Amino acid sequence: MALHSGKGLLLKADPIAAAFRDEIQLALSRVSRRPRLVGILATSSAPSKFYADFTKKQCEDLGVEFVLKKTGAADTGDLGEGEGVEQAIIEANEDENVDGIMVYYPIFGAQQDHYLQQVVSPYKDVEGLHFKFHYNLYHNIRFIEPKSLLSSGVPSAASSRVVESEEPPTGLVKSIIPCTPLAIVKCLEHIGVYNKILPYGDRAYGKTITVINRSEVVGRPLAALLANDGARVFSVDIDSVQEYTKRPQVTGPASARQYHPRHVVHPSNASLQECLAISDVVVSAVPSASYKVKTEWLKDGCVCVNVAADKNFESDVRDKASMYIPAVGKVTIIMLLRNLLRLQQYKAILIE
Repeated sequence: MALHSGKGLLLKADPIAAAFRDEIQLALSRVSRRPRLVGILATSSAPSKFYADFTKKQCEDLGVEFVLKKTGAADTGDLGEGEGVEQAIIEANEDENVDGIMVYYPIFGAQQDHYLQQVVSPYKDVEGLHFKFHYNLYHNIRFIEPKSLLSSGVPSAASSRVVESEEPPTGLVKSIIPCTPLAIVKCLEHIGVYNKILPYGDRAYGKTITVINRSEVVGRPLAALLANDGARVFSVDIDSVQEYTKRPQVTGPASARQYHPRHVVHPSNASLQECLAISDVVVSAVPSASYKVKTEWLKDGCVCVNVAADKNFESDVRDKASMYIPAVGKVTIIMLLRNLLRLQQYKAILIE
């Protein structure tokens, strides 16, 4: 057996994405009609344009029909950033031939972009950003009836029953999960952070994870997903640290402890350095080129995952980390297409 070189493994997203590509190709071979995804580009932002081109290439490679609609500055190259985007979403919602919609954010800013995310029909929301999907995620509701998305309210508390299998019960389907948080979970499953011997829904038990940046698109839903899978999660933002966990914090006899059906959020007095010192996994999604996680603060042998467009880890991260994943974009696109196929399944059930 070769001696360890002293450097952690650099793991690209390609082999992880490849495993799911096969699943998607098989699913596509079984559908009666190729799904159609509409991308809406309403900004002249270079990263958004790159992501749109990247989505188009991945769709073409797999045989998914992709249509890019440009509005405002993206179409004219002039003023009018975001102009016409809401109308483009409404038209795609109403088009029976469209199975999925993705909008390239940011456009206006957090508040108005959040509004646009709710304009997208939940039946076409491949990114899982509609409040109904976020509600399910935060409440650990994994399976739903497709027709429940027609109601204006939220699911009843009875919907959050404990599940014991990855397969949906009869009459139910899997709820849509936001693409990037789901991609990160799939990366962690792939490398063995999740223990497959443990029961479904608790396979991250025993792991302590720090997620840096509590954004509503990536950081907060990711922390909830991991905690709902059994992990102890520290959610670190610029002004606070929170702990997400399903497990009771009270001491006393085991019979008195109540395990929660979903994660509970507690304030924490721990510093980032203290969180990192005990974390088996560190995920950073800070949209800043200047932000770096200090290698010296990391726990020996931890797993580090970079989600931001800029690298959030120092160049010597593998001196401490046993494994470093520098980007998850390719897995994110695959999860988006996986969601697209699920939405097509929703539609088929509703038509029946």
